[in-house]
Amino acid sequence: MNIDLIIRSADGQVALALMKDKVLAELHREKTDRGFAVGDVYLAKIRKVAPGLNAAFVDVGHEKDAFLHYFDLGPQYRNSYKFTKGAVSGTVTSSLLEDWKLDQDIPKEGKLSEVISASQSILVQIAKEPISTKGPRLTAEVTLAGRYMVLVPFINKTSISSRITDEVERKRLKELMIAIKPKNFGVIIRTNAEGKRTEDLENDLKTLLQRWDTMFRNLRNAQAPKKVLGELDRTSAVLRDVLNKDFTSIHVDDELLAEEIYQTLEKTAPEKKGIVKHYKNKLDIFDHFGVNKQIKQAFGKQVMLSSGAYLIIEKTEAMHVIDVNSGSRKGGNQAQEKNALDINVEAAREIARLLRLRDMGGIVAIDFIDLYEPENRRILHKALKDAMEDDKAKHNVLPPSRFGVIELTRQRVRPETEIDTSESCPTCGGTGEVSAPVLIVDEIENALNYLLGEKQMTGLTLSVHPFLAAYFTKGFPSIQQKWWWRWKKWVKVKGEGSHQYLDFTVQDGAGNEVPL
Repeated sequence: MNIDLIIRSADGQVALALMKDKVLAELHREKTDRGFAVGDVYLAKIRKVAPGLNAAFVDVGHEKDAFLHYFDLGPQYRNSYKFTKGAVSGTVTSSLLEDWKLDQDIPKEGKLSEVISASQSILVQIAKEPISTKGPRLTAEVTLAGRYMVLVPFINKTSISSRITDEVERKRLKELMIAIKPKNFGVIIRTNAEGKRTEDLENDLKTLLQRWDTMFRNLRNAQAPKKVLGELDRTSAVLRDVLNKDFTSIHVDDELLAEEIYQTLEKTAPEKKGIVKHYKNKLDIFDHFGVNKQIKQAFGKQVMLSSGAYLIIEKTEAMHVIDVNSGSRKGGNQAQEKNALDINVEAAREIARLLRLRDMGGIVAIDFIDLYEPENRRILHKALKDAMEDDKAKHNVLPPSRFGVIELTRQRVRPETEIDTSESCPTCGGTGEVSAPVLIVDEIENALNYLLGEKQMTGLTLSVHPFLAAYFTKGFPSIQQKWWWRWKKWVKVKGEGSHQYLDFTVQDGAGNEVPL
């Protein structure tokens, strides 16, 4: 699989598109002023303890109080609090913990009011960004993520990703980390560490300890609320988390940013530094690589599938609802169940991609096309679970209900990516809106593929708005000519002023409208 990262820098925002085999898999947009991002570390002040919730409301400088539950304090909270207090006052003089005497863990089922009191200053990390009317969700168990490991202070444990299955490699990594990590720092070995050289792991650990030291220095004489350590910018975070041997290229339209990424890779993955390329063409980089078209396809209320079926995605305050529709592509009586299964499986794979791409979280209810065979329902459930295996957000997929609905939950750590794909209607003075015109081409081609390919029809006439008729017939080679090369059948294109801008109909050789 080829993985390409397309980076566009404009209007005070950096947008990153991760393409897997030229299909948009992830989209990240980062403003220069990043606000409260997952991973940021703050010196915060307890504003109010709520014993009934076993939680506290915390001031981190956001307009809404952040939320900290007892279970998010972490077992080593007492050590973190003492370290923070000492770092602020100056009584703790080193970020290293070699001489630190570890306190006993707090009880698993304890009460927050017995550990924390109002007006205390504590060290916290953003676990979930502000969403809608809610403030950030916090954890007091501060960890620092690197390319090959996660640094966990105040413990002496070394853990290894369960995805590293080779026992010899697991033993090598564990023995190595025990030998090089400082006392009273724990380490979680990430999957990326498999097969890496000792030098690479040592450098990653050194970088994390330097960041911990930066945070420690920023705590000196600090007044809450104050950010004491920012998470890496989204570009560096994506490189850290997804860069692997399959990365083919990184295209950047900003020369300075391209140089920064080159230098980052030179330090972290020198064998990959040559894949960074500065994009210099005048055409927008997202248009050149087809990203904008895929965004319009994926972020609308209606999402077309290659089979001609489509999804309808609705968002409510409490959940997302997705309806799977077969469109006009219905098999005969004999093939109805198989046709429904094929469409459902395709829809399941696309839904898994859209959940990641749009960062949809919370409860998601999916109304698939009815399946009557229990075995087919099991196949569909497995297909959706398999498609979501690569999703890093925590999720749980339930089996189909007796109404044929599959419910799932997906962890939500940052606001959902929302992009308005509608555009001003050019035929009504710009006062109305229509869905993205670029999508009508795919919809028409799906219809023609069904009629010319599956039903083997000939002599078809496509009736569209005159604007679209000109778009399909002008130039060389025109889209109309490309259809001839594809299906070896000529499709007549007729401009009809009575048609709405994005409406179309197809007539057969006798002039009768073909149902779609």
